[in-house]
Amino acid sequence: MRWLRPLAVAALCASVAACSTSPTGRSQLLLLSDDQLNQMGQQAFAQYQQDIPTAGQASHRYVQCIADAIVEVLPAEQRNLDWQIRVFESEQPNAFALPGGYMGVNTGMLDIATNQNQLASVVGHEIGHVIANHANERASTQSATSLGLSVLSSTSGMQTPGGQQLMGVLGMGAEYGIALPFSRRHESEADVIGLQLMAQAGFDPRESVTVWENMQAASGGGAPPAWMSTHPSEGQRIEGLQASMNNAMASYEQARNSGRTPNCPRP
Repeated sequence: MRWLRPLAVAALCASVAACSTSPTGRSQLLLLSDDQLNQMGQQAFAQYQQDIPTAGQASHRYVQCIADAIVEVLPAEQRNLDWQIRVFESEQPNAFALPGGYMGVNTGMLDIATNQNQLASVVGHEIGHVIANHANERASTQSATSLGLSVLSSTSGMQTPGGQQLMGVLGMGAEYGIALPFSRRHESEADVIGLQLMAQAGFDPRESVTVWENMQAASGGGAPPAWMSTHPSEGQRIEGLQASMNNAMASYEQARNSGRTPNCPRP
């Protein structure tokens, strides 16, 4: 199955000017327009706010203070997105980001990220998803994968019962061999981007490791196997963050020396 995604992506790249590069230098396939995705993000964010109760204003001010400090260090084009962040009443320790700069943090995450530096690593991670166009890339990759499977299904012998059974196996292969690892790659990339962003904004990047240590303690070892998960394990994330820590610390010291000392009181 390793050849399936490259084959479909190569076909699309050959016919559509859709190949781009992520902030870390990784090649990407982006098929959707920014305007289209940003509108979808805005609509989804509005619907989410209707469906899930939001927290009090003190919590909103806290996360907005952190988000503002990180957005401030983005390049002008990215900084000018309609960045919005809300806190939602949910015990699940989670956060999300939508195209266009719309972000949410659950109150359960505030129990895991216990200070501004720890929460900055979460917010920086979500901002990393947005500026790396991960939503566009996921949708584009899914389209490429579907194209590859449809081509296979039209070949001789695939319409027989045995062929259909094989397609079912290929579908599972596409899910676990392509879609989920690709999602894990996004998560790891957003960790690295977020680590740099929080450091450039003057938040202590070492606290990003503490967040995942807290998450690891809270999970109690109940996570699914890493290869079947859409996210790397807590241990994998800690290793990835530590591997990038030296560069982040250099950015952090430079930010502090230049006067970036964010102060976002926790409610």
